[in-house]
Amino acid sequence: MKVPKVVQRLCIFFIGVPAATSVIVFLPQYNHLAMNMVVVLFSSVGAVEFALMLKTKGFPVYTAEAAILGALAPLSATFIVAFGTNIQIAQALFVAGASWVLISEIFLNRQGRKQHTADPLPLNGPAETPVDFSRVLSRLSAAFSVMIYPGLFLSWIITMSALEHSTIVIISFAFTVMANDSLAWVTGMLFGKNNKGIFSVSPNKSIAGYAGGMAGSIGVCIAMAHVFTGAFVPDQIARLPSAILLGLFSGITVILGDLAESAIKRSCGFKDSGDLFPGRGGVLDSTDSIALTAPLFYVLYRFFF
Repeated sequence: MKVPKVVQRLCIFFIGVPAATSVIVFLPQYNHLAMNMVVVLFSSVGAVEFALMLKTKGFPVYTAEAAILGALAPLSATFIVAFGTNIQIAQALFVAGASWVLISEIFLNRQGRKQHTADPLPLNGPAETPVDFSRVLSRLSAAFSVMIYPGLFLSWIITMSALEHSTIVIISFAFTVMANDSLAWVTGMLFGKNNKGIFSVSPNKSIAGYAGGMAGSIGVCIAMAHVFTGAFVPDQIARLPSAILLGLFSGITVILGDLAESAIKRSCGFKDSGDLFPGRGGVLDSTDSIALTAPLFYVLYRFFF
Protein backbone atom coordinates (compact mmCIF):
# COMPACT_ATOMS: atom_id res chain seq x y z
CA MET A 1 0.00 0.00 0.00
CA LYS A 2 1.36 3.37 -1.03
CA VAL A 3 1.78 5.79 1.86
CA PRO A 4 0.28 9.25 1.11
CA LYS A 5 2.80 12.02 0.60
CA VAL A 6 1.33 14.02 3.48
CA VAL A 7 1.93 11.13 5.87
CA GLN A 8 5.48 10.70 4.58
CA ARG A 9 6.24 14.40 5.12
CA LEU A 10 4.80 14.30 8.64
CA CYS A 11 6.86 11.22 9.52
CA ILE A 12 10.04 12.88 8.28
CA PHE A 13 9.16 16.02 10.26
CA PHE A 14 8.43 14.27 13.55
CA ILE A 15 11.54 12.09 13.27
CA GLY A 16 13.94 14.57 11.70
CA VAL A 17 13.26 17.59 13.89
CA PRO A 18 13.85 15.85 17.26
CA ALA A 19 16.91 14.07 15.85
CA ALA A 20 18.47 17.29 14.51
CA THR A 21 17.64 19.18 17.72
CA SER A 22 19.22 16.44 19.84
CA VAL A 23 22.45 16.56 17.86
CA ILE A 24 22.63 20.35 18.25
CA VAL A 25 21.72 20.45 21.95
CA PHE A 26 23.37 17.33 23.35
CA LEU A 27 26.53 17.14 21.20
CA PRO A 28 28.07 20.63 21.41
CA GLN A 29 31.64 19.34 21.82
CA TYR A 30 34.33 20.93 19.63
CA ASN A 31 31.89 23.66 18.59
CA HIS A 32 29.22 21.22 17.44
CA LEU A 33 31.55 18.89 15.56
CA ALA A 34 28.83 16.24 15.19
CA MET A 35 26.44 18.71 13.55
CA ASN A 36 29.23 20.10 11.39
CA MET A 37 30.04 16.66 10.01
CA VAL A 38 26.37 16.17 9.17
CA VAL A 39 26.53 19.45 7.25
CA VAL A 40 29.63 18.20 5.39
CA LEU A 41 27.81 14.96 4.50
CA PHE A 42 24.68 16.77 3.32
CA SER A 43 26.81 19.18 1.26
CA SER A 44 28.55 16.28 -0.43
CA VAL A 45 25.33 14.42 -1.25
CA GLY A 46 23.65 17.65 -2.36
CA ALA A 47 26.55 18.38 -4.71
CA VAL A 48 26.18 14.91 -6.25
CA GLU A 49 22.47 15.51 -6.81
CA PHE A 50 23.24 18.86 -8.40
CA ALA A 51 25.91 17.28 -10.62
CA LEU A 52 23.49 14.60 -11.83
CA MET A 53 20.99 17.29 -12.81
CA LEU A 54 23.68 19.32 -14.60
CA LYS A 55 24.84 16.22 -16.46
CA THR A 56 21.47 15.91 -18.20
CA LYS A 57 22.03 19.36 -19.71
CA GLY A 58 25.52 18.60 -20.99
CA PHE A 59 27.54 19.88 -18.01
CA PRO A 60 29.65 16.85 -17.01
CA VAL A 61 31.13 16.21 -13.55
CA TYR A 62 32.11 12.80 -12.21
CA THR A 63 29.98 11.63 -9.27
CA ALA A 64 32.97 11.02 -6.98
CA GLU A 65 34.47 14.33 -8.05
CA ALA A 66 31.23 16.17 -7.20
CA ALA A 67 31.07 14.49 -3.78
CA ILE A 68 34.58 15.70 -2.91
CA LEU A 69 34.20 19.19 -4.35
CA GLY A 70 30.88 19.70 -2.58
CA ALA A 71 32.37 18.82 0.80
CA LEU A 72 35.40 21.12 0.61
CA ALA A 73 33.86 24.41 1.81
CA PRO A 74 32.09 23.02 4.91
CA LEU A 75 35.08 20.78 5.68
CA SER A 76 37.38 23.82 5.61
CA ALA A 77 35.00 25.68 7.94
CA THR A 78 34.91 22.66 10.28
CA PHE A 79 38.70 22.59 10.57
CA ILE A 80 38.67 26.27 11.51
CA VAL A 81 35.77 26.14 13.98
CA ALA A 82 36.25 22.73 15.60
CA PHE A 83 40.02 22.40 15.69
CA GLY A 84 41.29 25.97 15.50
CA THR A 85 43.13 25.38 12.25
CA ASN A 86 44.76 28.44 10.74
CA ILE A 87 42.27 30.07 8.37
CA GLN A 88 44.70 30.19 5.45
CA ILE A 89 45.64 26.53 5.86
CA ALA A 90 42.00 25.46 6.03
CA GLN A 91 41.07 27.57 3.03
CA ALA A 92 43.91 25.98 1.09
CA LEU A 93 41.74 22.85 1.00
CA PHE A 94 39.08 24.75 -0.93
CA VAL A 95 41.72 26.34 -3.17
CA ALA A 96 43.17 22.89 -3.91
CA GLY A 97 39.76 21.78 -5.16
CA ALA A 98 39.43 24.86 -7.34
CA SER A 99 42.94 24.26 -8.70
CA TRP A 100 42.01 20.69 -9.62
CA VAL A 101 38.99 21.95 -11.53
CA LEU A 102 41.19 24.34 -13.51
CA ILE A 103 43.92 21.85 -14.41
CA SER A 104 41.89 18.65 -14.71
CA GLU A 105 41.21 19.05 -18.42
CA ILE A 106 44.95 18.81 -19.01
CA PHE A 107 44.72 15.17 -17.93
CA LEU A 108 41.09 14.31 -18.70
CA ASN A 109 39.57 14.38 -22.16
CA ARG A 110 36.01 13.09 -22.17
CA GLN A 111 35.25 13.88 -25.81
CA GLY A 112 37.98 12.09 -27.72
CA ARG A 113 38.50 13.33 -31.28
CA LYS A 114 36.11 15.07 -33.63
CA GLN A 115 34.65 13.07 -36.46
CA HIS A 116 34.16 15.22 -39.56
CA THR A 117 32.33 12.59 -41.58
CA ALA A 118 30.94 15.18 -43.98
CA ASP A 119 34.38 16.54 -44.91
CA PRO A 120 36.09 15.08 -47.99
CA LEU A 121 39.25 13.07 -47.34
CA PRO A 122 42.52 14.72 -48.40
CA LEU A 123 44.29 13.30 -51.43
CA ASN A 124 47.11 11.84 -49.37
CA GLY A 125 44.71 9.89 -47.09
CA PRO A 126 42.90 10.54 -43.83
CA ALA A 127 44.50 13.07 -41.50
CA GLU A 128 44.44 13.05 -37.74
CA THR A 129 41.57 15.19 -36.48
CA PRO A 130 42.07 17.70 -33.67
CA VAL A 131 41.08 17.00 -30.08
CA ASP A 132 37.69 18.47 -29.15
CA PHE A 133 37.91 20.94 -26.25
CA SER A 134 34.56 22.54 -26.97
CA ARG A 135 33.05 21.36 -23.64
CA VAL A 136 35.86 22.48 -21.36
CA LEU A 137 33.95 25.59 -20.29
CA SER A 138 30.84 23.49 -19.65
CA ARG A 139 32.81 21.22 -17.37
CA LEU A 140 34.47 24.13 -15.55
CA SER A 141 31.08 25.78 -15.01
CA ALA A 142 29.57 22.58 -13.63
CA ALA A 143 32.52 21.77 -11.37
CA PHE A 144 32.67 25.25 -9.85
CA SER A 145 28.89 25.20 -9.41
CA VAL A 146 28.95 22.02 -7.31
CA MET A 147 31.75 23.51 -5.22
CA ILE A 148 29.58 26.51 -4.39
CA TYR A 149 26.07 25.07 -4.13
CA PRO A 150 25.06 23.91 -1.62
CA GLY A 151 28.35 23.49 0.31
CA LEU A 152 29.67 27.05 0.40
CA PHE A 153 26.28 28.33 1.56
CA LEU A 154 25.78 25.58 4.15
CA SER A 155 29.23 26.24 5.60
CA TRP A 156 27.76 29.37 7.22
CA ILE A 157 25.87 27.07 9.60
CA ILE A 158 29.24 25.79 10.72
CA THR A 159 30.38 29.38 11.20
CA MET A 160 27.42 29.87 13.57
CA SER A 161 28.80 27.15 15.82
CA ALA A 162 31.71 29.43 16.77
CA LEU A 163 29.41 32.08 18.26
CA GLU A 164 29.15 32.56 22.02
CA HIS A 165 25.54 31.39 22.19
CA SER A 166 25.92 28.96 19.32
CA THR A 167 23.33 26.40 20.41
CA ILE A 168 20.58 29.00 20.75
CA VAL A 169 21.55 30.71 17.49
CA ILE A 170 21.59 27.46 15.50
CA ILE A 171 18.28 26.31 16.99
CA SER A 172 16.76 29.73 16.24
CA PHE A 173 17.99 29.55 12.65
CA ALA A 174 16.72 25.99 12.14
CA PHE A 175 13.30 26.75 13.60
CA THR A 176 13.03 29.95 11.55
CA VAL A 177 13.46 27.94 8.36
CA MET A 178 11.28 25.01 9.45
CA ALA A 179 8.45 27.24 10.67
CA ASN A 180 8.43 29.01 7.32
CA ASP A 181 8.36 25.75 5.38
CA SER A 182 5.73 24.10 7.58
CA LEU A 183 3.34 27.04 7.88
CA ALA A 184 3.66 27.82 4.18
CA TRP A 185 2.60 24.24 3.43
CA VAL A 186 -0.33 24.31 5.89
CA THR A 187 -1.67 27.76 5.00
CA GLY A 188 -1.19 27.06 1.32
CA MET A 189 -3.32 23.92 1.59
CA LEU A 190 -6.02 25.68 3.63
CA PHE A 191 -6.21 29.10 2.00
CA GLY A 192 -4.16 29.00 -1.20
CA LYS A 193 -6.56 27.41 -3.66
CA ASN A 194 -7.43 30.61 -5.52
CA ASN A 195 -4.18 32.58 -5.23
CA LYS A 196 -1.56 30.33 -6.79
CA GLY A 197 0.86 30.94 -9.63
CA ILE A 198 2.56 34.14 -8.50
CA PHE A 199 5.93 32.63 -9.55
CA SER A 200 6.06 30.54 -12.72
CA VAL A 201 8.90 28.34 -11.44
CA SER A 202 6.60 27.03 -8.69
CA PRO A 203 3.00 27.48 -9.85
CA ASN A 204 1.51 25.39 -7.03
CA LYS A 205 2.79 27.78 -4.35
CA SER A 206 0.29 30.40 -3.21
CA ILE A 207 0.27 33.90 -1.78
CA ALA A 208 -1.41 32.50 1.33
CA GLY A 209 1.41 30.00 1.69
CA TYR A 210 4.09 32.66 1.38
CA ALA A 211 2.29 34.86 3.93
CA GLY A 212 1.97 31.98 6.38
CA GLY A 213 5.63 31.09 5.98
CA MET A 214 6.73 34.68 6.58
CA ALA A 215 4.57 34.83 9.71
CA GLY A 216 6.20 31.63 10.93
CA SER A 217 9.73 32.96 10.50
CA ILE A 218 8.94 36.27 12.21
CA GLY A 219 7.10 34.52 15.02
CA VAL A 220 10.00 32.17 15.77
CA CYS A 221 12.54 35.01 15.88
CA ILE A 222 10.32 37.06 18.22
CA ALA A 223 9.77 34.06 20.50
CA MET A 224 13.43 33.08 20.64
CA ALA A 225 14.55 36.66 21.30
CA HIS A 226 11.99 36.95 24.11
CA VAL A 227 12.80 33.62 25.78
CA PHE A 228 16.58 33.49 25.32
CA THR A 229 17.43 37.07 26.20
CA GLY A 230 21.06 36.21 26.94
CA ALA A 231 21.67 35.39 23.29
CA PHE A 232 19.87 38.48 21.99
CA VAL A 233 19.96 42.21 22.58
CA PRO A 234 19.31 42.85 26.28
CA ASP A 235 17.53 46.14 25.54
CA GLN A 236 13.81 45.34 25.41
CA ILE A 237 13.09 48.30 23.12
CA ALA A 238 15.62 47.21 20.49
CA ARG A 239 14.98 43.48 20.81
CA LEU A 240 11.50 43.33 19.27
CA PRO A 241 12.12 45.32 16.04
CA SER A 242 15.47 43.56 15.59
CA ALA A 243 13.81 40.16 15.93
CA ILE A 244 11.08 41.17 13.47
CA LEU A 245 13.64 42.29 10.90
CA LEU A 246 15.69 39.12 11.39
CA GLY A 247 12.58 36.98 10.83
CA LEU A 248 11.38 39.09 7.91
CA PHE A 249 14.57 39.00 5.87
CA SER A 250 15.27 35.38 6.77
CA GLY A 251 11.73 34.46 5.70
CA ILE A 252 12.27 36.13 2.35
CA THR A 253 15.45 34.14 1.68
CA VAL A 254 13.74 30.91 2.76
CA ILE A 255 11.17 31.47 0.03
CA LEU A 256 13.76 32.57 -2.55
CA GLY A 257 15.94 29.54 -1.80
CA ASP A 258 13.04 27.20 -2.49
CA LEU A 259 12.14 29.02 -5.70
CA ALA A 260 15.75 29.08 -6.91
CA GLU A 261 16.07 25.33 -6.56
CA SER A 262 12.72 24.89 -8.31
CA ALA A 263 14.09 26.87 -11.25
CA ILE A 264 17.16 24.62 -11.40
CA LYS A 265 15.03 21.46 -11.32
CA ARG A 266 12.67 22.76 -14.00
CA SER A 267 15.60 23.68 -16.23
CA CYS A 268 16.96 20.13 -15.92
CA GLY A 269 13.56 18.41 -16.16
CA PHE A 270 13.54 17.07 -12.58
CA LYS A 271 10.59 16.99 -10.19
CA ASP A 272 12.80 16.21 -7.17
CA SER A 273 16.57 16.36 -6.77
CA GLY A 274 16.56 12.81 -5.37
CA ASP A 275 14.54 10.31 -3.34
CA LEU A 276 16.50 10.09 -0.09
CA PHE A 277 13.65 11.51 2.03
CA PRO A 278 10.20 10.04 1.32
CA GLY A 279 7.66 12.76 0.66
CA ARG A 280 10.31 15.48 0.42
CA GLY A 281 12.73 14.35 -2.28
CA GLY A 282 16.50 14.64 -2.11
CA VAL A 283 19.02 16.55 -0.03
CA LEU A 284 18.75 19.67 -2.18
CA ASP A 285 14.97 19.64 -1.76
CA SER A 286 15.45 19.72 2.02
CA THR A 287 18.37 22.16 2.19
CA ASP A 288 17.57 24.67 -0.57
CA SER A 289 16.03 27.22 1.79
CA ILE A 290 18.55 26.46 4.54
CA ALA A 291 21.49 27.05 2.21
CA LEU A 292 20.40 30.46 0.97
CA THR A 293 19.23 31.65 4.40
CA ALA A 294 22.27 30.61 6.46
CA PRO A 295 24.66 33.42 5.34
CA LEU A 296 22.04 36.14 5.73
CA PHE A 297 20.85 34.88 9.13
CA TYR A 298 24.43 34.82 10.44
CA VAL A 299 25.21 38.33 9.18
CA LEU A 300 21.95 39.81 10.48
CA TYR A 301 22.32 38.13 13.86
CA ARG A 302 25.82 39.55 14.23
CA PHE A 303 24.58 42.98 13.12
CA PHE A 304 21.49 43.19 15.34
CA PHE A 305 22.51 41.15 18.37
